[in-house]
Amino acid sequence: MQRKDFLSMAGMGIGGVLLGRIPVLGSSFRPRTESAWIDTGVKKQLADVALNAARSKGATYVDVRIGRYLNQFVITREDKVLNVVDTESYGMGIRVIANGCWGFSATDKLDKDSIARSAEMAVSIARENARLQTRPVQLAPQKGFGEVTWKTPIIKNGFDIPIKEKADMLLTVNDAAMKGGASFIDTALFLVNEQKYFASTDGSYIDQDIHRIWPTFTVTKIDSKTGKFETRDSLGSPMGMGYEYLTPDDSKKIKTVTTLYTDRYDMLEDARLAAVQVGEKLAAKSVEPGKYDLVLDPSNLYLTIHESSGHPSELDRVLGYEANFAGTSFLTLDKWKTKKFNYGSKLVNIVADKTQPGSLGAVGYDDEGVACKEWDIIRDGVLVNYQAIRDQAHIIGLDESQGCCYSQSWQDVQFQRMANISLRPGKAPLTPNELIKNVEKGIYIVGAGSYSIDQQRYNFQFSGQLFYEIRNGKIAGMLKDVAYQANTQEFWNSCAAICDQRDYRLGGTFFDGKGQPPQSNAVSHGSATTRFNGINVINTARKI
Repeated sequence: MQRKDFLSMAGMGIGGVLLGRIPVLGSSFRPRTESAWIDTGVKKQLADVALNAARSKGATYVDVRIGRYLNQFVITREDKVLNVVDTESYGMGIRVIANGCWGFSATDKLDKDSIARSAEMAVSIARENARLQTRPVQLAPQKGFGEVTWKTPIIKNGFDIPIKEKADMLLTVNDAAMKGGASFIDTALFLVNEQKYFASTDGSYIDQDIHRIWPTFTVTKIDSKTGKFETRDSLGSPMGMGYEYLTPDDSKKIKTVTTLYTDRYDMLEDARLAAVQVGEKLAAKSVEPGKYDLVLDPSNLYLTIHESSGHPSELDRVLGYEANFAGTSFLTLDKWKTKKFNYGSKLVNIVADKTQPGSLGAVGYDDEGVACKEWDIIRDGVLVNYQAIRDQAHIIGLDESQGCCYSQSWQDVQFQRMANISLRPGKAPLTPNELIKNVEKGIYIVGAGSYSIDQQRYNFQFSGQLFYEIRNGKIAGMLKDVAYQANTQEFWNSCAAICDQRDYRLGGTFFDGKGQPPQSNAVSHGSATTRFNGINVINTARKI
């Protein structure tokens, strides 16, 4: 998640923020009246029109994406439904190589003549672009898969649940928090369904149906005597799942000093806990700055992984392609070429994975028709790879793409986007409570908060939602005003212990921004609770 997204959502100014990110071109397609959309046979015929038209004009490679994108947001506050938003977008994007250069065009009119004109436009754009290109595009080879399908393995489609039921669920959550002592509560439920059809001159015709869900809230409590306030955000995660994620299941909970969740989320329970904890935050002791051993829950660590591991290992950033907007990377090619660049301790194994069940980034095939997979980025603390797509693979000596190309809609050109980037769990049996027992002076941090990181993804500062002092292996009480500072190498080299697979959980962001014009990508980051020794902690309330 980019910082601007996080801060905007923290105040729940959500409706306007999100609508600006959602492609809505194609409004002539009537929302919800054609829920079955069109069958794959018709989509194949439409794709072939584009493939043939572009090749007839001299394109040496063509890919076509036909997309229907559904978004639904239900937003409430206390006893009111503030907004219900439904958007639907439908159309075709056509990408070609002609004269060794990329060209792209899109249309929301899916008759044969309009498709052919759009394909011809893409070729014309490629030819014009080629005048400025110094080297031709070099695509990694990709076999065709023929006609294949992939679907998010959901149990319950959130779009089939009546709006009233969703709104009532959120209002019930709000009521529980208010009765528990909250001054205010904002809640929201976001649903996404991407129906994507990909075809290319490689011989692939790929039909995919992708679902994501994000229930979230912010609880606020005000001290009426002082006017000071504290907040606590939801500890649920956005997931690549259906509505079943909102079915409470005690076997999917992890009990530490609070209750944490795996692949089932009890939003009502979490809101009740938040109402109590936000009051405890008001009364909590302000942290004493200094060096602490940090015990970071996955609900906090996911954001640090995203910013300090995910973004710097994107090859386009490394090459400077994103310097103007999103920044560059300290993980430069010269470091990778040494084959011994020390990124972290030997416990640190960072993996990219576009296939992990339940994750936001899970798909069968990326937006270049490449089958998704898993690969190492950091192995035993050493940088071993990046995230690369078909026209980048040769730069780092790969024979094939890693399958991490994505576009937020049919009308935007696809490019390299972050895969699910995760920290592998520890191999030795270890629970969070056992991990805490071995800490003499530390802080246990749960939930993600505000943060900042430099343009090379090296120097950073992160906060959280809940902070607990650890003294001689025991939780000694709640703290507040906590943020930790480090640089990426220093931080990951301080990694001293990682809990095992039983504690492994996913965090993530619905809206990771990148590119010009900007696009959003949904991505998860998994980890187990992890200990980092000797990290600098500052007091965010201290005034100079």
